[in-house]
Parts: sequence; C-alpha cells; structure tokens
Amino acid sequence: MGIVRVAEDVESGVVAGAAGGGHVTAPLLGQRGGGGGGEGECCCYRIQETGGPAAGGGGVRGGSLWTLMLSTAVAVCGSFEFGTCVGYSAPTQSGIVDEVGLSISEFAFFGSVLTIGAMIGAVTSGRLADFLGRKMTMRISAIICIFGWLSLHLAKGVSMLYFGRILLGYSTGVLSYVVPVFIAEIAPKNLRGGLATSNQLLICTGSSATYIIGAMVAWRNLVLVGIVPCALLLTGLLFIPESPRWLANVGREKEFQTSLQMLRGEDADISEEAVEIKEYIESLRSFPKARVQDLFLSKNIYAVIVGVGLMIFQQIGGINGVGFYASYIFTSAGFSGKLGTILIGIIQIPITLFGAILMDKSGRRVLLMVSASGTFLGCFLTGISFYLKAQGLFPELVPALALTGILVSIMQSIIFASISFICST
Repeated sequence: MGIVRVAEDVESGVVAGAAGGGHVTAPLLGQRGGGGGGEGECCCYRIQETGGPAAGGGGVRGGSLWTLMLSTAVAVCGSFEFGTCVGYSAPTQSGIVDEVGLSISEFAFFGSVLTIGAMIGAVTSGRLADFLGRKMTMRISAIICIFGWLSLHLAKGVSMLYFGRILLGYSTGVLSYVVPVFIAEIAPKNLRGGLATSNQLLICTGSSATYIIGAMVAWRNLVLVGIVPCALLLTGLLFIPESPRWLANVGREKEFQTSLQMLRGEDADISEEAVEIKEYIESLRSFPKARVQDLFLSKNIYAVIVGVGLMIFQQIGGINGVGFYASYIFTSAGFSGKLGTILIGIIQIPITLFGAILMDKSGRRVLLMVSASGTFLGCFLTGISFYLKAQGLFPELVPALALTGILVSIMQSIIFASISFICST
C-alpha cells in the first residue's frame, strides 16, 4: 500500500515520494547535501530550513500554533481519503460481486484500476500543484473524489464501477504528492517531523477505518467513509492559508507575507525567514534544469539502481493484491473474511507508529533487511496454507497459517514501504 512519509533526517527535513509516483519540486527542496552524502546517509534531498530569531529558530509562538495545527489537520483529511480509497475493495468484494453480478476477473480489474488512475494523477500532480497552488490542487482532488464515490454508490453495472474507481485513483495520485508537500512547506523546523508523520498515520487510519467499518455496513453505504473527509477537506481549505513558499515562488508578495505571518503568529518577526525563503528560491532558479538523461550519468547510476530497485521490489511483493482482495483471500482459506479485514484494520495504525519510531533509531538498512525478511516469511506462510489446502493436507492448519501469513505480510510491508520510499527519493 502506498505510504508517504516526511521526516526530519540529520539536521534538516526530508521529503519522500508517494506510491503514486509523486515528485518534489524546486520551491521546496535544495540540492543534495555535500554532493554525495556520507556513509550510512539516506540518498534524500533536504528541505531548506528557515526561521528567524523571533520565531524561536524555526519555532512557533503559542498564538499561531492553532493556525498551523488546523492547516495540518485539514491537509491530512486528504491523507485519510487516500487510505479509504486503497482499503475500499477489500471488505466490499462479496457485496459488489453478488449485487452487481461481477465475475472474479471483473472485480480483480475493479480493484487494480485504482493504480491506473493513480499513475495518471502522479504524472500531473507536480504541474498542477505548481501552477494552481497547493490548496487549489487539494480542492480539485477532493471534488474529483466525491464524483468517484458517487459513481460507486449509484453504480448499476461494471462501467460505473470502473469509472468511479479510476477517478478515485487519480485523486489519490495527486493527494499523495500535494499533501506531504503542503505540510512540509508550512511547518517550522522544530515541528516538521511530528506534523509530517501525521500524513502517513492518517493514510493507515483511513485504510483501517474502511476495513473495519466495511465489515459491518453495505458496500454502497461505505462510500460515506470516503465522502466525509472530502467534505471536511473542502470546507477546511476555506479557513487556512496557502503555502507561503508557493506564494513566494509565483511572486505573490503580499499574500506570501500574510500567509507566513498567520502561520508564525501575529507578533512573530518573519522578516528574516521571508528573506531566506526568497533568496533560496532565487538560488534554485539559477541551477541548471534537471534532465532525464542525468539519471544515467555514472555518478548517479548507482543511486538510481538502488532507489528504483527498492521501489520495484516493494511493489512486486504483491502486498497491494493482498490488501485489495483480503476478504476473498481469508474466505478462500476458510477464515472469516469480515474478521480478517477487521484484524488488518486494527494492526495497521500501531505498526505504522512503531515503524516511524524504529526508522530513526535502528537505521534504514537494518530495518529494511528485517522487514523484507518478515514480508517474505508472511508470503511464504500464506503460500504454504493454500498449498496444504490444495493437497488436502492438515486442513485444520490452513486458516491459522493464512491469517498469520497475511498479518505478518501487512505489518512488515508497511515498514518496508516506508523505508523504500524514503531511501529511493
């Protein structure tokens, strides 16, 4: 499942790309620190840190903390929406198949077509966010999401189901980029790591909510779980400021000053931070434009192989397939599909928090190896359970092995995905 994480790394923040393939653009990021990075350092780009003395070296006065927290809370409604879109197909398979009359292959396409929409959204997300602004991009994504959910709710046949799912996929592709970028651009240095972690946490919360609630309500009613965060996002965007970095980048000086002042507090002296932001943007514009060919230069090829390899192997591990069709897999193994999806929903949130804590304490490489091994073990146990079922051996062990294997795979894949996205960006 796609997970986006923005976390502080070494002395500055790091922004990771999303499952949808989102990228990060010049207004936010600087060049590689020190050219090549030291031993054990993740190959990430660093955010330029700003914040004058009046702001406490990048801090926030108590009076402005409410605005900052509100802005973050509104933005992560998009993260919650991301999670609901990813988790929707798992608990709804039997209901959709029975009521609409889909074949297994048609429902399989229904589940996977989300990723097609996400790829399209990821390709357009950067340009949309840079041209229209972070808030407008989130607003458009929320509106498209609402149309996608309504298409599912009103669907009488397979075409409407596919259409709605593609719309949801497109929105997740855009949101997976613009939400973490917006949070990173509004947050001061001392709060950036904590606020950024909320993005990843809300993705898993949305997915968990869909798994748990979907086991108790009809598939058409489950649509409400996706529409509510869209409505909250649309409403909340009316009350929060635009990203000051984006406003500075497009030359909207007065709005830039107003937005930064709102986020830092009425009494805060933002002059030094404002100057640093504008100087930093000007310095970025002086750099030569990156080209696709640069990826294949000898100095970059090793990092490209490692980064792309991590992304590819994380995806072809098949965890999205398990997540999309978890209910059917549990039922096929002789375990309750509803109970299985509820258990997945329950474990996702604590394992996300656990992984975020371990990531900065145990190191990327060690945790990557452990989580990859755990993912292999989970898949192996699941495969063994279905092999035993096909051979008619130890039928009493099949449900337990399948449940254990899937839960282990889900837990380890969440950690594996988080590290993969950070180290490959």
